[in-house]
Amino acid sequence: MGQSSSSCSCNNGHEIYRPVIIGKNSGDIDGDDDLTLSLPDECLGSVFGKLGCLDRNSCSLVCKRWKCVDSKSRNRLVLLARSELSPCLPSLLSRFNTVSVLSLKCSRKLFSIDDAALSRIPIFLPFLKKLKLKGCIHISDDGLHAFSLHHPPLLTKLSFASCGFGAKGLNSLLSNCPSLQDLTLKRLRKLDATSSTPASSLWPGAMSVDGGDVSNDHHNNINAVVAGDANKKEKDVHNYYYKRSLRLERLCLKDLHNARLFIPLILSASASIKTLIVCRSSGNWDRVLETSLHGKTTSISEIQMENVQMGDAGLLAISSSCPDLQLLYLSRTTDCTDDGLSAIANSCRKLRKLHIDAWSRFGSRTIGDEGVFSIANKCSQLQEVVLMGIPIAIPSLNALASNCPVLERMALCNTDSVQDSEMAFIAAKFLALKKLCIKNCPNVSKSGIEAVGRGCPNLVKLKVKRCKGVTQAMVSRLRFQRSSLVVSLDAGSMLFDSGGISLLASAVNEEEQGTATAMTNTNSTRSAAAAATTVAATHVICSSRGALLLRSKFESALQLGRRRRPTEDNASWYSPSASIPSCTATITY
Repeated sequence: MGQSSSSCSCNNGHEIYRPVIIGKNSGDIDGDDDLTLSLPDECLGSVFGKLGCLDRNSCSLVCKRWKCVDSKSRNRLVLLARSELSPCLPSLLSRFNTVSVLSLKCSRKLFSIDDAALSRIPIFLPFLKKLKLKGCIHISDDGLHAFSLHHPPLLTKLSFASCGFGAKGLNSLLSNCPSLQDLTLKRLRKLDATSSTPASSLWPGAMSVDGGDVSNDHHNNINAVVAGDANKKEKDVHNYYYKRSLRLERLCLKDLHNARLFIPLILSASASIKTLIVCRSSGNWDRVLETSLHGKTTSISEIQMENVQMGDAGLLAISSSCPDLQLLYLSRTTDCTDDGLSAIANSCRKLRKLHIDAWSRFGSRTIGDEGVFSIANKCSQLQEVVLMGIPIAIPSLNALASNCPVLERMALCNTDSVQDSEMAFIAAKFLALKKLCIKNCPNVSKSGIEAVGRGCPNLVKLKVKRCKGVTQAMVSRLRFQRSSLVVSLDAGSMLFDSGGISLLASAVNEEEQGTATAMTNTNSTRSAAAAATTVAATHVICSSRGALLLRSKFESALQLGRRRRPTEDNASWYSPSASIPSCTATITY
């Protein structure tokens, strides 16, 4: 700020020192010297690590040393994997040979890199730990097989999304990557369970280490177990293992078909897997869990099931095989009821986080207050509870408050059963609660929120969304009375009128309603005197982020309209006293 770069004088009593370049005296330093020459390469690489991608790319073009330091200090590389990248990929990877995380992304509408380019990646990246492919539809099973034959020793995480290979290539990776721990599969449409070949199932033993297929007899035994052959004895299912046991710790499946494909994979990795995530994947997951877990004790601590066909049979399989379960996430499962959740409560006593979205597409019986009551009575280590669409009552809340002394985070959403009386009970009984979220509970008014503000001594954050009875004025008073409490109110309503745009709360208080009514009456009187039609306000109800976006867009449009000079043809359109048809619209997200 106005100081010379070579000045060494005192500033407010503090001396300003400059680094001394090795081999030179301080008097020999001029404005053209490179002060980074005195920095070790490790320090310079650490500085580069704080920069963004574009700035770092620019720094690599400054000099040879900076280019070398940038190349040796890069740990993560994200490339647009178009077909044009294939010939120059070896030279690019040889420059950044210390990269441990590689992401190759391409649009499915374009030609991606080929199998030859993918197969050479382990040669140039010996320290590769994580590989992500997205939209590379021109990489086939042969490319994955050639990649796996290099046996990358440090590769621990694989993520594939919208790619063009199937089970055969994945099987070769699972067989030839000894350190693989994390596998994520998304939108792989070539995974097909209708074929009769051994590679039709996602099975780590389907290919040997050298890439050859296993015997047909062994494959017939697999098909008998997967298809649920009635002639198979129970001991054959319990003793059913594959050539190589996987060391997978995390398995994530999203937007996939044919759930029966993954029975061998989960069965082989059941001894080591800790996290299982299934989202929007078709098939009968009750059968998958029953066959793959089959009652043996596993080390699974986290299960997330979202938008899948699963019921009480799947929950029973989880309860009998996962005694160390700590996180259970059930969102829009089709047939889960209170009976299945009670089985979880009886067996999984270490449960710490529970997330349930009881919305049902078919309107069938789902999880209710009874299941939550059983969880509250048996799982004393609960720290976080998220209940959506569950008609929870005071007895269940009392059980949570009495039996779960470490419950710190709770969210109650999309229910009419939560009223001001339940809010007052929460304020009086939940002494350890630190974060509370109330969303889309129309029977909660300002008195319930004020009760929570007066109670819950350890509460640090309160979030209120889409509750009609809660006003911005009440939230302001609560913030003033309890300054240590962070209160968040979703202001998701916008009022459009002829005078402009104003962003309002989801529900205005009585005073604001009275003011709005008075303004409407005044405008009506003026319009009647001018023989014009009253302009009706238009309310758009959406989330706060959407409301802010709409506000900015419409304000820009109105300002642009005001700047335009009206012509004779459209002068009446811009006139404040002109007749404008009234309109009322409500948009809900």
